[in-house]
Amino acid sequence: MKYLSTRTAANDSSQRKRFCEILLEGLAPDGGLYLPEFYPQVDDARLSQWRGLSYADLAFEILSLYIDDIPAQDLRALCRKTYTSEVFGTDQIVPLRQLESGLFLQALSNGPTLAFKDMAMQLLGNLFEYELTRRGEVLNILGATSGDTGSAAEYAMRGKKGIRVFMTSPYGRMSPFQQAQMFSLQDANIHNLAVKGVFDDCQDLVKAVSNDLDFKRRYKIGTVNSINWARLVAQVVYYFAGYFQATSANTQKVSFAVPSGNFGNICAGHVARMMGLPIDQLVLATNENDVLDEFFRTGVYRVRAPKDTYETSSPSMDISKASNFERFVFDLLGRDGLRVKSLFGEQLGKTGRFDLSADAAFAQAASKYGFLSGKSSHAERLKTIRETYERHGQMVDTHTADGIKVARQYLRGGVPMIVLETALPIKFAATIVQALGQEPTRPEKFVGIEDLPKRVKVIEADLETVKRYIAAHCD
Repeated sequence: MKYLSTRTAANDSSQRKRFCEILLEGLAPDGGLYLPEFYPQVDDARLSQWRGLSYADLAFEILSLYIDDIPAQDLRALCRKTYTSEVFGTDQIVPLRQLESGLFLQALSNGPTLAFKDMAMQLLGNLFEYELTRRGEVLNILGATSGDTGSAAEYAMRGKKGIRVFMTSPYGRMSPFQQAQMFSLQDANIHNLAVKGVFDDCQDLVKAVSNDLDFKRRYKIGTVNSINWARLVAQVVYYFAGYFQATSANTQKVSFAVPSGNFGNICAGHVARMMGLPIDQLVLATNENDVLDEFFRTGVYRVRAPKDTYETSSPSMDISKASNFERFVFDLLGRDGLRVKSLFGEQLGKTGRFDLSADAAFAQAASKYGFLSGKSSHAERLKTIRETYERHGQMVDTHTADGIKVARQYLRGGVPMIVLETALPIKFAATIVQALGQEPTRPEKFVGIEDLPKRVKVIEADLETVKRYIAAHCD
């Protein structure tokens, strides 16, 4: 299996790379995102073979379709090392529970940092350590987080041999619990940079550093954001796991509702669907920052300026530039890399928008690829949290509430709708108290975390400042 950039011409095979090369690279040199040359197809016989597998063995089977430069016995061992009941609290790893008729929640938040990002990040940490040890190299990870990616990455990479983490986050825009999870870490290989700005500023800084190829190579810069294909393909696994739990036969279809800001989580669902998993609809849920919902309704992709990015009670989706969206547009436009390069590499930079409403391909977003969308407001979020608790005795976080609210708009008889639970309620306690008048349950290991000493540097949203900090802590 080889990988190509979303900005590469179809007939240009000179820059195609294997998995372990892109694992450590992140963005492609041309600024695009890596995707496999093709999506391996999963037929009825293979689906039947995979039913009943443990999560770790299912992960191995799926990942081995995309990774052929790690020996199979090593890849299987990495999957089994990652996906254990000790780390994720249950043998099922991602258990499904019914909320109401036709509507299910898939628990993705039982890992070390209580968010779905752990599902891929725990594997990524083990993959990085394995490959760096094999090469005798080091890696400096530069990331951006709107809330959960940062802590998931830092907990996965802390103490890992040959790895440093430099994580940018929007200063003052995460919940106190999210900030404490990151900033309380005292490990020498973990560096937190709180940027005076919004998440999109942080993401722009990461991309700018990655696009400085000389700096990137000198300081061996890699990424853990969902622009890294390894992280996204690890997320494909839980779509298959959810499907198997919700069905008893391969003739059945399911739909997934996914809270989404950067388009990574739902992009993994797109990949699963392209592989042949019987997914009916992929329902994208946003908060008040509705750039993605606007596109799927109108065909217009219009990024927002930092001043127009709302600070909401589901802060991990306070994003107005969805990095992974480029991967879907690449497929939507028939894998026309030069056109994608024009849209994302040129037009967005000049005008901040592009319009596919008149393009015949836009209609296929729903008809061929199954995408639907909707959004949720703060008031609707509170209402959903309250109703879910009162009717079902289940407490959900703010982002999952957005997913539930939008999922209900698209329920179809006979087709289970699985909402991906993205975080545990304790991460957004203030809003839970506002909705329910009570504090959410706090795992014992996180009692008093907000009061621990903090290790963080506050900086301006300035590229040279970030590069100077990285250089000073690598030399």
